[in-house]
Amino acid sequence: MSFGAEGPSWAISTPHTAATDAGVAAFERGGNALDAALHAAITLTVAYPHMCGVGGDLFALIQRPDGEVLALNASGRSPRGADPEAARTHHPEMPERGPVPVTVPGAVSGWHELHANGAELPWSDAFEAAARLAFDGIEVSHSLADILADPDAPHAADPLLGPLFYPAGAPLPVGATVVQSALGTTLATLAERGPGTLYGGALGAAYAEGLAARGVPVALEDLAAHRATILAPLRAPFGGFHVSVVPPNSQGFTLLEILALADRLGLDADPHGPDAGTLARVVAAAARDRERHLADPDAMLLHPSVLLDDGHLAGIADEIRAGVPDAPAAPATRGDTVALVAADARGWAVSLIQSLFWDFGSGIGEETTGIVAQNRGACFTLQPDHPNAFAPGKLPAHTLMPALVHDERGLAAVAGTMGGYGQPQIDAQTIAHAIVAGRSAADAIAAPRWIIERREPGDAGPLALVEEGLPTPVVDAIASAGFATLPVGRRTEALGHAHLIRLGPGGFDVGSDPRADGGAAAG
Repeated sequence: MSFGAEGPSWAISTPHTAATDAGVAAFERGGNALDAALHAAITLTVAYPHMCGVGGDLFALIQRPDGEVLALNASGRSPRGADPEAARTHHPEMPERGPVPVTVPGAVSGWHELHANGAELPWSDAFEAAARLAFDGIEVSHSLADILADPDAPHAADPLLGPLFYPAGAPLPVGATVVQSALGTTLATLAERGPGTLYGGALGAAYAEGLAARGVPVALEDLAAHRATILAPLRAPFGGFHVSVVPPNSQGFTLLEILALADRLGLDADPHGPDAGTLARVVAAAARDRERHLADPDAMLLHPSVLLDDGHLAGIADEIRAGVPDAPAAPATRGDTVALVAADARGWAVSLIQSLFWDFGSGIGEETTGIVAQNRGACFTLQPDHPNAFAPGKLPAHTLMPALVHDERGLAAVAGTMGGYGQPQIDAQTIAHAIVAGRSAADAIAAPRWIIERREPGDAGPLALVEEGLPTPVVDAIASAGFATLPVGRRTEALGHAHLIRLGPGGFDVGSDPRADGGAAAG
């Protein structure tokens, strides 16, 4: 399968060929972009089980044929039985694994909303490819094998994950076949009974009972109370374009800040251009805003419209012009997530992202259902006076952030990436490569990247990961702007994997990231 494709009727890109194939099959059966995205998303739960699943969350942007854009937030809350004081007593920082950071899974509710808002094929059809691969087996991808081979990974000891992925105590290698029968049964159950079986029904009861035995306080009542929401997107101008994202608790506004600041400062937004050093400082400044303010929207002290208004952006721009030092604000890009994009000539388009957060999420797999519990609660802080403080029944600050780009003619691009807190800057780079520098979708995705990360406590200043192949003047400019540069190998997941569709007079130009195991297709 190719990393780039063109076609007049439809396009799709995902990080795994099985998911791309499932999306293509949906198009060929008469489905639209929503059907293709839904089929691909569910297939990814089997093909990339370390990155997404029934136990994770989902965000999406949906464009309808009439031009209306819907922002879908299918993220789950902390359980009502969560105990922040106990967490503070036993942990210096919010735990990243185990029972404490487990939150209510939202992905299945997101699939349902996607289907209910314009999909044309039957709900059950979307599960066929995924269930078949779960029961019959699927080959271990390069991405999954790399995770399994990590000697520090805790997964081998889990009662579900150990027998599946570490038979005889050794991690499965690339190309080995893994059968996920319990997950297959769960997918078949969802196909037959719908999402209600998880959110308050028999499947949810089995999942909650299994979690309780592992010390996780997510109860059936938490599952029954969950609702996905459809919102109006956040939009902001960038050059002659407008970029749309999902509002908080998504970090999407950070991308809008980066692009708006680049405009305000008159920068060449090409990440390989002469202003790369200043762009890196823009990224660090936007990350500081995210760390200070992003939270459950009901807890945020500043509305995102304030963070994007002229006065606020002017203040940040003045600090950058004055050379105010950059504080180490942005957490590492770690985040095991899948993004996918789909569009069709009927006017439907989807940018969808779903995730368990870290590889295999909390590291807790529920044996009877085959569901892996996400660790999205790791995004909370234990600082009690912070808007994102850990509390019962609360949405955590969230990394997932799909994006759409429009111009005066309508939809111009559909974008999405994995990469944890690095997603805004990865999207900014791929959008700029395509929209500003005029590169094809495949070239925009494959272009070498740089990513700003926070250094370890005690280190001075933020760190820039610079991918092999970046032009030397770009690396020098970032270093001159005060960032320590760390070279990383070409096409590693440390720099995320992104997907992009560009729309033009001839139809669709779609690119898939060679850093992943997927491909692009168009027809």
